[in-house]
Amino acid sequence: MKKNYLLSMFFLGAIFTLSAQEEPKKAVELNEVAIVKTKKAIEQKADRTIFDFSGQPSLNSGSVLEGIKKLPGLIASDVAGMMYQGKQLDVFMDGRPLNITSNELNSFLEGMPANAIEKIEIITQPGAEFPATSGGAIMNIITNKNAKNYLSATYTNSTNFTSYDHLRWRINNSLLLSAKNKYFGWQLNVGQNYRESAVWTSLTTKENNTTSILSITEADRFGRTNFAKSALTFDIGNDRLLFNYDVNYSNNNSNTLGNGPGFNTNDDSFTDALRQDFVVTFQKKFEDKSKKLDFKFNYNSNQNDFTLNSRTNNIAILDNASTQRLYNAKFDYSQPIAFSDEGKISFGGLYEALLFETQNMEIVNLDYQRKTTSAYGELQSKFDKFNFIVGGRAEDYNITGKTNTADLIPFKQFRFFPNASAQYNFSNSVYFNVNYNKKISLPSTSALNPNNTNYQNPNIDYSGNPNLQPTIFDNYEAKLSAFDYAFIGYNVSSAQNQVINRVLLTDDVVENTNINVPQIKIHNFNVGMPIPYMLFTEGLKETMKMNINPDKMNFLYVYTAYQFHQIPEIKTNGFWMFNLMSQIVLPKDIKFVANFNYIMSKGNYFYFIAEKPFNNTLDLTFSKKFFKDQLSVSISADDIFNSNRFVFSSVGTPLLLANKNDTRRFGFSINYKIPTKNKLAKEDPNLLNKEKKEEGGNILNQ
Repeated sequence: MKKNYLLSMFFLGAIFTLSAQEEPKKAVELNEVAIVKTKKAIEQKADRTIFDFSGQPSLNSGSVLEGIKKLPGLIASDVAGMMYQGKQLDVFMDGRPLNITSNELNSFLEGMPANAIEKIEIITQPGAEFPATSGGAIMNIITNKNAKNYLSATYTNSTNFTSYDHLRWRINNSLLLSAKNKYFGWQLNVGQNYRESAVWTSLTTKENNTTSILSITEADRFGRTNFAKSALTFDIGNDRLLFNYDVNYSNNNSNTLGNGPGFNTNDDSFTDALRQDFVVTFQKKFEDKSKKLDFKFNYNSNQNDFTLNSRTNNIAILDNASTQRLYNAKFDYSQPIAFSDEGKISFGGLYEALLFETQNMEIVNLDYQRKTTSAYGELQSKFDKFNFIVGGRAEDYNITGKTNTADLIPFKQFRFFPNASAQYNFSNSVYFNVNYNKKISLPSTSALNPNNTNYQNPNIDYSGNPNLQPTIFDNYEAKLSAFDYAFIGYNVSSAQNQVINRVLLTDDVVENTNINVPQIKIHNFNVGMPIPYMLFTEGLKETMKMNINPDKMNFLYVYTAYQFHQIPEIKTNGFWMFNLMSQIVLPKDIKFVANFNYIMSKGNYFYFIAEKPFNNTLDLTFSKKFFKDQLSVSISADDIFNSNRFVFSSVGTPLLLANKNDTRRFGFSINYKIPTKNKLAKEDPNLLNKEKKEEGGNILNQ
């Protein structure tokens, strides 16, 4: 391991040195130029990392959640949330917050097929243009596609099965239709997802070398999701008007067998979730194409109903419901500045209102309102080899509410959130970046919900906390990046009133809820490095002569990170994370990808201690394209050793929590671009975008 690490660092140094050398320019005559845009599997930018999903069969063969868990540096834990390189993630879809976390978020992402996703941006340094409520970092799931000037159709299917104790199937289908003409463009993406899964959970205590069982459960789950995403855009003179409407309906049920001291249970749970999202955007166009003025209005609603019934006693144990409505209006303006190359100034404003209501047995037990008014300004400039960003965002919060027994603690504050970034460019492909930003994270409604929307038995209770307070973050980061793929970085996030998941034991009842922790610091050191296999056969000198394209060559991508959660009142230990991704192009252009993840044990993940390694999985994918790339086929096998499990203890308690899902999965996926007979099927070269955007223009909102 040490030898590989030294070799990786040596390779990074070689890239750094050679990239600074410019090749001599030669005069050539160009008769014809064909520009082809090739997607990169991973793209490093100053403020974000972009992962391509649409072109990566190793990521898009299952659900979105399964694909996300394979991303290097990302932890997606059922007990402690989602984090990237030490930063808690706020999850967006197509540029808009989902406003859900924990189990609801996992269920939503599990019900969406990964082949409906184009790419995922993880914005590690969100600037002033993003809401200050984005917290430490943003994961933006982008489903947008481009409409060409003729009808295009793409069908995708993914069929998988697991076989832990017996066969369980997971099937999804989707159809994408889009077209564009002189006056308007449209897109419709419809699909369904059916999934069978299982989870085995045990809760035990260990005191004085004596182990006692509190609860053992076995759950068979069935998920059904139907979705439709639609878009329509009109060109009004030089301006553009866009409409987006998305609807997602899930109907899930589960049968759970439980046993513990003095009880045996047999329960059925049912969850109905309807999510609707409507956006209208007006984009003002200027003669100066670098100017931008957007007006956007967004309405979003989420309705959830959860019931838990006992087969044994034939009674309803839980009957909970929630309704969330969000209204958002914003504008953004930017224009170049004359005194700086590639510089611009941006400013904008936002007003947002969120209304959330929960019911228990048809009795309203939480009425929550949140109103946010904000404005921002940001300046970007470039001088010689330096890039600078300085900005600030002012936000005013008015958060009130009440339960059926008392009023909530109000949060009425005005706050200012600065951000600053400086970058030195050694070359076009190598740069060093330092960044600071101050952010806030408002508790999600799923964390506030006082009702149990998961499962319970006599020894297990889940509930939210309506009195959670916002979290204030100070985020610092330094990173050296080379050629999109290689980087070395360090960041620290200091949080006040951090919202975390806490599991406690009271009178043999396990209580799972959320609390505010006064102060937490998270330190994260990470290194990512592609190592071409030809480096070992041809040597470094010959390798550097090649036109290296990691998307087309045989290589090993190595990612490692050390993360340390610093909590003042307890002694904590850090943990190492490893991700190895190997790509080999076999004969007949068959691409083989192996992905290995491993997180070491004995480290603290907030108030949890990993008693065994977790995210421990080996995934394999074979893929090939046919018929001039119209048909893509992949065969995958995830967690082939069935080693991915979570075993955690909870600080301050004798609890041991063990969780095993049926993560060993086998299946195939196809993506077929259906030929369409249309007189306009030939691209018009005059429609090629002259604004350095993707051809055809994006008809969906971001």
